[in-house]
Amino acid sequence: MPRVLIVGALEGPLGQAARMAQARGATVAQASGVVAALARLRQEGADVVLCEVVHDAGWLIRAMLAERILCPLIACGPESEAPAALRAIREGARDFLPLPPDAELIATMLQAAAGEADERQSMVARDPAMLAVLARADQVARAEASVLVTGESGTGKELVARRIHAGSRRAAGPFVALNCAALPETLLESELFGHEKGAFTGAVAARKGKFEQAAGGTLLLDEIGEMDLRLQAKLLRAIQEREIDRLGGTRPVRVDVRILAATNRDLMAEVRAGRFREDLYFRLDVVRLRLPPLRERPGDILPLAECFAARFAAVNGLPPRPLSAAARAALLAHAWPGNVRELENALHRAVLMACGTEIGAEAIELGGATPAPAAPPPPLPQITVPAAPGLAPDAAADGIAALVGRSMEEVERELILRTLAHCLGNRTRAAEVLGISIRALRNKLQDYRGMGLPVTAAAGYAMAAR
Repeated sequence: MPRVLIVGALEGPLGQAARMAQARGATVAQASGVVAALARLRQEGADVVLCEVVHDAGWLIRAMLAERILCPLIACGPESEAPAALRAIREGARDFLPLPPDAELIATMLQAAAGEADERQSMVARDPAMLAVLARADQVARAEASVLVTGESGTGKELVARRIHAGSRRAAGPFVALNCAALPETLLESELFGHEKGAFTGAVAARKGKFEQAAGGTLLLDEIGEMDLRLQAKLLRAIQEREIDRLGGTRPVRVDVRILAATNRDLMAEVRAGRFREDLYFRLDVVRLRLPPLRERPGDILPLAECFAARFAAVNGLPPRPLSAAARAALLAHAWPGNVRELENALHRAVLMACGTEIGAEAIELGGATPAPAAPPPPLPQITVPAAPGLAPDAAADGIAALVGRSMEEVERELILRTLAHCLGNRTRAAEVLGISIRALRNKLQDYRGMGLPVTAAAGYAMAAR
């Protein structure tokens, strides 16, 4: 059962968010300000903190990091407070929850909080293949060497990286993760290395980048294979010299971090193709950990399924149900191309659809032993346009005929923007749904901005499995 700490008054939209969380089975506590919130966190802990943007979220985040209180903080407030929300995110807030709250966003937030709480307590691994990987991760944790974690999407690369950090001599320091695929090159450089005041339009104050935020701890560069070659050169220098140059800076800044990297690409193939620097590859690949896909670790399928079933029952306020024998057989027969993320989605759906005292095979809806990859989100709203002149009404109603009269470019643009909004601004997930690379999606969005189109991430809580 997730524990939520709300920083602010339990009235109005924030009180509504508290009631929604309680209806989903969460335990809700309240603090009037950040100092009181820190005191409650010391005494009782929490799985997620909701902090109104009128409070000093940055101070609370820094205090939590200093005292190793490991739970995400989410800024919340009306959409008119977007600048304050952006400031809180830059100071370390996990995300922004717009008020008045949406019940589905609250449910997603609680689901993620429960999942991270489970991950902090233990990592589910019973199969010998995964146990061998974890044993090697524990072996290298105490060293200072860079580690490259490889594996298909959804195998748990960030989770293994967090395990390495937790077992290292840097465990008392921060663990900072940066998704290199989620930002365009210019923003990625600023996020990674920081910037000085006036470095570019909108840089009204100096800001530390992820290297400095991770001082004394560990920096995970997720999806490193998506980084631009120019930034790769700057990253290589930072790793070699242990110093960085902020954007607009005039002198280097010394940094003390351990670098972990993760990718689902074959980086050596990227090197041969000229898309990844060979010297950087060898700097990162001191120790390599390959995470096996779920189909190669069948001994983990049922323990993970049971863990997910218990978690989603608690999040949705439902009674826990065991898996039936038929459900277990169906899970073991499935190929799991989407790995642990697909299994998680399947169990979430099964918990909601199950009837009776058990979760039956019919509730899991796998569709056979070799289904399509990871379960997609609910269908996007149908794109409807006026019929082109001369089209009969019944033809206009047809999904394909309704697009006649529009250019391919227009249809593609609307599909991309609707998909991005549907995925709550999560570009990685949107790229997966569209079947294109994150780099291709990023380039498309940059083109749309150049055309003067408003391209903004949908407000909401977006968390993808690592």
